[in-house]
Amino acid sequence: MQEQTIIIADDHPLFRDALRQAVTGMEGRQAIIEAGDFSAARTAAGEHPDADLMLLDLAMPGVSGFSGLMALRSEFISLPIVIISATDDTTTIRRALELGASGFISKSSGIEDIRHGILTVLAGDIATPENYRDGQEQDPDVADLIHRLHTLTPQQSRVLTMLGEGLLNKQIAYELGVSEATIKAHVSAILLKLNVDSRTQAVIQLGKINMAMVA
Repeated sequence: MQEQTIIIADDHPLFRDALRQAVTGMEGRQAIIEAGDFSAARTAAGEHPDADLMLLDLAMPGVSGFSGLMALRSEFISLPIVIISATDDTTTIRRALELGASGFISKSSGIEDIRHGILTVLAGDIATPENYRDGQEQDPDVADLIHRLHTLTPQQSRVLTMLGEGLLNKQIAYELGVSEATIKAHVSAILLKLNVDSRTQAVIQLGKINMAMVA
């Protein structure tokens, strides 16, 4: 069996140990990469482009709520990401899945349940807590926003998350290795797709999907 590379991104060492225990208890060989903050998680994903899975804490230093998931989803399109969170209400789980997560595992789960969730995603399915019941988004504004976010291209999604980090156009252009004119074009397209008039309003819209979360 081929070695599987799994990135564990969580700022709590004890919970990283629990996730490592769940992973190492699986059949076959696993290469485990650990990250204690969002910057390290992004670096790990970049250094291991063939990683099989990332386990991502929803609340980590360097990122706010779903912004981290959105940033990684836009930057590493083929990397399956499973959200790990103590905030495991129906709304949070549903929004994580709608924003591209391949699964959701509650931090209250036991080792066997965590392992089962990981194996489920590695097998190509979606992992959710046993008591999760899917439903419609209760906030019509958020439902519309998520629909609009899905219309963004991967590069536009990256630009939007970088706007949310407070970066200027020239800084984003430098980070992405493109011209400032290209970033201005992306920003114009983002404003149009999100139906807002300014980058400030776009960032405010981005923050709305995190409002239901408890830190």
